[in-house]
Amino acid sequence: MQNFLGEQHRLARSIRGTTSSRPHLGWLLAGLAALPLPAAHAAVDGGVGAQDQEPTLKSVTVTATRREESLQKVPVAVSVVDGEQLERDNRNGVASIVQQVPSLNFRTGASNKDTSLFIRGVGTISTSPGVEPTVATVIDGVVYGRPGQATLDLLDLERIEVLRGPQGTLFGKNASAGVLNIVTKAPSAETHGYIDQSYYSGNESRTRFGIGGSLIPDTLKGSVTALFGSYDGNVDNLHNGQEVNGYNRKGVRGKLEFTPSEDLKFTLAADYMQAHDDAPNGVVSKALTPAFANALNPVRASSDNRDINTDTRTHVDDINKGLSGQLDWNLGDYTLTSITAWRGWNNTQYQDGDRLGTVTAAFPGTADKGDLDYNQYSQELRLASPKGQFLEYVGGLFYMHGKDEETYRRTLTTTTSVNRGVADYSTTNDSYAVFGESTLNFTGDFRGIAGLRWTHDDLKYDHRRVSTSPTTVSGIQPGTQSSGSVDEDGWSGRLGLQYDLSDTVTSYLTYSRGYKGPAYNVFFNMQPRDTGALKPETSNTWEAGIKASTWNNRLTTNLAVFHSEYDNYQANFFDTVAGQVVTRLINAGSVSSEGVELDYALQATQQLKLSGALAYTRARIDEFACPAGAAASCNVNGKPLPFSPDWKSYVRADYSIPLDNGLDIELGTDYSWQSEVQYDISQNLDTKQGAYGIWNASIALADYNDGWRVALLGKNLADKSYSPLLASGGNYIYRAVPRDDERYFGVQLRKDF
Repeated sequence: MQNFLGEQHRLARSIRGTTSSRPHLGWLLAGLAALPLPAAHAAVDGGVGAQDQEPTLKSVTVTATRREESLQKVPVAVSVVDGEQLERDNRNGVASIVQQVPSLNFRTGASNKDTSLFIRGVGTISTSPGVEPTVATVIDGVVYGRPGQATLDLLDLERIEVLRGPQGTLFGKNASAGVLNIVTKAPSAETHGYIDQSYYSGNESRTRFGIGGSLIPDTLKGSVTALFGSYDGNVDNLHNGQEVNGYNRKGVRGKLEFTPSEDLKFTLAADYMQAHDDAPNGVVSKALTPAFANALNPVRASSDNRDINTDTRTHVDDINKGLSGQLDWNLGDYTLTSITAWRGWNNTQYQDGDRLGTVTAAFPGTADKGDLDYNQYSQELRLASPKGQFLEYVGGLFYMHGKDEETYRRTLTTTTSVNRGVADYSTTNDSYAVFGESTLNFTGDFRGIAGLRWTHDDLKYDHRRVSTSPTTVSGIQPGTQSSGSVDEDGWSGRLGLQYDLSDTVTSYLTYSRGYKGPAYNVFFNMQPRDTGALKPETSNTWEAGIKASTWNNRLTTNLAVFHSEYDNYQANFFDTVAGQVVTRLINAGSVSSEGVELDYALQATQQLKLSGALAYTRARIDEFACPAGAAASCNVNGKPLPFSPDWKSYVRADYSIPLDNGLDIELGTDYSWQSEVQYDISQNLDTKQGAYGIWNASIALADYNDGWRVALLGKNLADKSYSPLLASGGNYIYRAVPRDDERYFGVQLRKDF
């Protein structure tokens, strides 16, 4: 069995037959360069003997409602990204798909612990273990409790579904802005293996290989996939001549699928990923004082700077691992699903807090080390009713226990002394829920939707910090100790109507109530003002959508219009603690997000596939609740939420040229663009990234009958430098440097057997 895209091209060749046109290659390349249109996210339907059929888009199946349904029929705004295409595009994790999904944004950091996701402009920026992400990540039905768990390389992907808007009814309380529903590949019955090797400029190498098939015919099948990846980086440390901002990763994922009868299936999955990343703790893009500019020498701060001068090596050692068992039991026409899972996460980060190579009287040196140990256990039971009844429903029970233990050490070095602070802190969360969502089929074309979830949270924390100084020194507060606990009940749900305008056009109108539980701002420099629990965050969202398949299923267009209002919004506000800029987690007041989203796909000809997405998102602060003693400006009402550009778009085109000897030439290009974005909720003028666009292209030669493919790709062909993060360090502004901050090229080789 070949891969999915291999099947797509064989089907396309059978449809085209010997009458397919072959335009001149130079003309085609010029046309693709001038027309940055996107590739369809679906294959062409057809088969042997289908030469007379018109090209059509293959239907896409999603599990956005906890059961398999057609993307064009589900009353939810969903974007679907193909896993194999992500790897071909050198987009290897959650952070890399934000260019393809305009409603999705990502906050990066020196460690995956410091990352967070945003959907429709809403997300939570915090390194505190006492707060949940606003955007939930679910992999094969398992909810990930911390956002940093899912930001490394993802193995054996089938697809990623980005569910936009509150999804708390079926996916849990930490889905008040949306869900990344990640589905990995199921083992195949036919024995199949592959090896995929890629090389990119900058000395980046990625190796994937896997094998799978039946172990016991009709009863047991399995698969295992492994990854090895390394990259030197694209940032130079002038202090020691080393290259940084790279990675070294290895991992494995395996599945066993046991089917003792037609009514019973048990899937056991295990994964392990080990990463060693050396992303710098920010690259200085602007010096705010002449003194700091002199101290930074020989680095020259600029908006496209890729040099650092640090004496402490910032790097992260990370291990993510997990085990899950899913039982699917058909009880007549009903299906009972049980998912039992454990996940472990170990993260150790070393950071240069001062971002300088030498210690001076004006600029002392700061070095941090943080150790994290997190374990979670979850159990979910779901019962799904049969389809085709007047009342269809999915209901269940959910429990999750999470325990986070951290130790954070800070060393402050001056010209005359060395001070140290150590904080040990932990959080424990127990969450219980009862949920259900039903569809009432009033007629064959008209349906009602009703869902409700009750959640109970128990959250507690302990914190103890000791310091060698009895008074405040730069970056280190005196010793303190505190603990606390809170429990809350919350309700989330969904009501709506769905009406099929025709067999190929459906419309829907829904109201959703979102809920995210209480939180604590637990971090190294935690003070008495931080010991109070944050109130739960709630939201109300109205959404109207229409999904259409036209032109004999050659064109699909999905449109969604939404308006969301959030109360007790949990957000980070930049403040100064002990002379250092930190982010304080607060109930920031009320915010709103509204906009329009469009997804489309077009099978223009048998050889040309187009698709893309466009999003207008107006995410604004309505009423900001200024914290006492804030060091930054609170005059932010009416201003944009951070990490939320008003406009984003993605377009792509793929064109295949079949040759008489069974080979295929594949040409592809894509272009993503976004408008200006502010990264700081306090609206710092220096933390704005201007509008920019990124253009990529590829050319490949493949023989899917023999199971091989060779591709050459170019990334950021216009050589546009941009910053996915800009933040203030007090005396300077620093930025994150993305992998494609400059033009680079690569070659990919794949062999199936």
